[in-house]
Amino acid sequence: MAEYTALETKLAAARTRLILEKPFLGALVMHLPLKAADPKWCKTTATDARNFYFNPDYIGRLTLEQTQFVLAHEAMHCALSHFNRRNHRQKHRWDVACDYAVNMILDEERMRGPDNALMNAAYRGLTAEEIYPVLHEDPPEETQDMHLFDNEPSEGGGEGEPQEQDDAERGQGQGQGEKSEPTQGESGGKPDRQDRQEGKGGQEPEQQQSNESQMPPPPTDPDKLDEQWKSRLAAAAQAARQAGKLSQSMLRLVDNLLAPQLPWRALLARYMMNAARDDYSFQRTSRREGEALMPRLYSQSVNVIVVLDTSGSITHEELQEFLTEIDALKAQVRATVTLHACDDKLDANGPWRYAMWESMTLPAEISGGGGTDFRPVFEWISKDQLNPDLLVYFTDAEGRFPEREPAYPVAWLVKGKAGTPFGIRIQLN
Repeated sequence: MAEYTALETKLAAARTRLILEKPFLGALVMHLPLKAADPKWCKTTATDARNFYFNPDYIGRLTLEQTQFVLAHEAMHCALSHFNRRNHRQKHRWDVACDYAVNMILDEERMRGPDNALMNAAYRGLTAEEIYPVLHEDPPEETQDMHLFDNEPSEGGGEGEPQEQDDAERGQGQGQGEKSEPTQGESGGKPDRQDRQEGKGGQEPEQQQSNESQMPPPPTDPDKLDEQWKSRLAAAAQAARQAGKLSQSMLRLVDNLLAPQLPWRALLARYMMNAARDDYSFQRTSRREGEALMPRLYSQSVNVIVVLDTSGSITHEELQEFLTEIDALKAQVRATVTLHACDDKLDANGPWRYAMWESMTLPAEISGGGGTDFRPVFEWISKDQLNPDLLVYFTDAEGRFPEREPAYPVAWLVKGKAGTPFGIRIQLN
């Protein structure tokens, strides 16, 4: 009993430190009640997006810092809605991808995980969907925890598996730190593939039936659970931001999760439309009677500069697809387009200029294949005093940027995960 009390104290201390040091993660962790689990099915930790299950012996072997990590790890699985994003993907491979995605986020927050935490710097900044296709079809890696929220039915039922009950939201049932009552359920959570083939028996049917009769069945709609975690994510981010303890990397992550996920074509259209806003002018006056000089709404063409990164990382087909989209938008916003290309220097054959009625195609004489340097483009614009209404740069963003942000708006259409120091970054999805 004293040993279990020490575990409760350790877990409580880890949650308290998270709230004080990393309030965003701490707030998320507080939404997962702590439940000791049967070591027969839970070798480390687990979550069903409603509770945090733990093997007491495993927690006992962790340092306080590692305990913080495993708590945050389970909370981030929930906050990232990994329980609602697998779709057609193979479960074990998806689980490994999710672990890599979460652990690299926590690594960037300078948190230290247990020895069995999956880490790979190549996956930093990538989502589980982006990591999944890179993994082996049957990854040899094992996840550090169990993902009970998306289990496939196990053969013959699971041994001592947790009931799918959200005690915190029902306001009844077991308190934090108490052992969860196992059940023979449909969920097949085992920590590795060998153990997934094992497991018979479980709780006595009479005891299980008694527990279930005391509480209503848990919600099973993953979309509702997803909505709930998004609300928690937004609230946690707002509180951490107000406290000044939300890192830039976590802020970008939250914004990407909560912002509407528009395709790059829609986002590009939005910024081109903004550049082409109608305005009022006294240059052409209204013909209304009277002596007053009234302004009149007018529209004029906008000057857009489009630059293609020809360093070799973007294919000819992708360049052509991008220009086709620009050509379609050009007519809508009445834009004249100046096209240029650049790798580590400007293309000697450019620039190419198109009136709003002229069709744009990829120039046959376009050259490139060198390194990537964005400075020549901005130097050219400054030298020729072009002052565009909008600069659109199609690139992988892997190169040298100008030290200062220009006065005109810049939209970077980025293939890959590299960041940009200024302007609007539109992910090519």
